[in-house]
Amino acid sequence: MEFLVHIRITWPHDMDPAHKDAVSAAERDRAAELAAAGHLVRMWRVPGRTENWGLWQAADPTELHAIISSLPVWPWMTVTVHPLAVHPVDPRPPVRVSAPA
Repeated sequence: MEFLVHIRITWPHDMDPAHKDAVSAAERDRAAELAAAGHLVRMWRVPGRTENWGLWQAADPTELHAIISSLPVWPWMTVTVHPLAVHPVDPRPPVRVSAPA
């Protein structure tokens, strides 16, 4: 199942810069793992904001929640999820993630 996900990050103003850098680095590593597993399909940055839109793949909303909440930046995120359905005139078939073995 595909999901269009909007994520807004609100960092605390008094957050230690070294801690923020460490969390950001861990976030990039976790995102790379999720992309390699086929869960993070595409990602777009919103210019001038700490926001992004992503195309995510998961078996169902419960799995998507587990995936998104595994991100290191999760405590500072506001997330909006839009489940997507196949449109009959879509020129590209949806991406499928195989079930874990």
